[in-house]
Amino acid sequence: MTKANSQTKSKGRVLVALSGGVDSAVAALLLKEQGYDVSAAYMRTWMNEEGGAVLEDCPWEEDIRNAKAVCLKLGIPFEVVNLIDDYREKVVHYLVEGYRRGITPNPDIMCNREMKFGVFRDFAKSNGFDFIATGHYVRKGERNGRACIREGLDGNKDQSYFLAMVRQEQIADALFPIGEMEKPKVRELAHKFELPNASRKDSQGICFLGKVKIGEFLENYIEDSPGPIMRSDGKVLGEHRGLHRYTIGQRKGLGVPSNTDFKNYVVVAKNYENQSLIVAFDEPNAPGLYECNFEVHSLSWISDAPIDGERILARPRYRDPSLDVIFELNENETARIRFSEPQRALTSGQVVAFYLGDVLLGGGYYL
Repeated sequence: MTKANSQTKSKGRVLVALSGGVDSAVAALLLKEQGYDVSAAYMRTWMNEEGGAVLEDCPWEEDIRNAKAVCLKLGIPFEVVNLIDDYREKVVHYLVEGYRRGITPNPDIMCNREMKFGVFRDFAKSNGFDFIATGHYVRKGERNGRACIREGLDGNKDQSYFLAMVRQEQIADALFPIGEMEKPKVRELAHKFELPNASRKDSQGICFLGKVKIGEFLENYIEDSPGPIMRSDGKVLGEHRGLHRYTIGQRKGLGVPSNTDFKNYVVVAKNYENQSLIVAFDEPNAPGLYECNFEVHSLSWISDAPIDGERILARPRYRDPSLDVIFELNENETARIRFSEPQRALTSGQVVAFYLGDVLLGGGYYL
């Protein structure tokens, strides 16, 4: 890898979303080496004055220090962009209201669509940048004359699922420099070029939650509404603090004992009419726990949408493998997908990602 010749014409101005982690840092490094006019910005999306001590663990100050140090090393401009109000409105509100309504939201997917490839992209375009870039492990390609997203080369790090709800026009001017690389190579480059965050561990979870569990965070926004924990036959086993604290498929922390055969209970439904949490023994025939057919709404396409009756691939959740499904369009702009094998605990509000081979077609929310 050779440094770009200063006399060579720039490939364009690009603003890198620099998180403070090694992936986006190497993305900035690669773009500079490839001859782009690179700047970087850290998206300030939360502040710890909301929610009191709940938010003290978010390491945003350390993130900014790392991002700034990387830019000093690379010799590129750096700024902090205040997107706190947008994040509160578009991500935190979505998260809280989703749990309030009884669905299971995905803030990472919403952050990508509304923030990184939404508000941040708009900021970049309004400031004269030609491209934005991120440290996602995905590859950009072309399909039927339009930009598309392909799975990252590193199957263990592929993040295409989290871009399932991004719209086609949002990726037209996006760059994903590390998508063709495996994670060990990214670390190797970071050390080779002596980036100051080369050994920094990958972040986990939602930044503004830090080490706080989602239930503790929601206590600041949703009042508990206790109700019975009961089996589908009507037998009451105990009392819960609030339905928003539970998800379909949850096995731990229910507060009800196993039976004499040591079978554990699992959440199979939530009834908001009488505030009851419905549980069953965790086994394949548990009512409502395993299904093959699912309704999907709010369909969003990056590439061309599949046709009615087409067999495509679907990734039920992030860590799940892509599976064959039959895609059937409904008249009300929803769709039905049919898996060949039952899927466990896919719940309303979660996202399914659709693929054709390694090309991400788009996604939708389970109804």
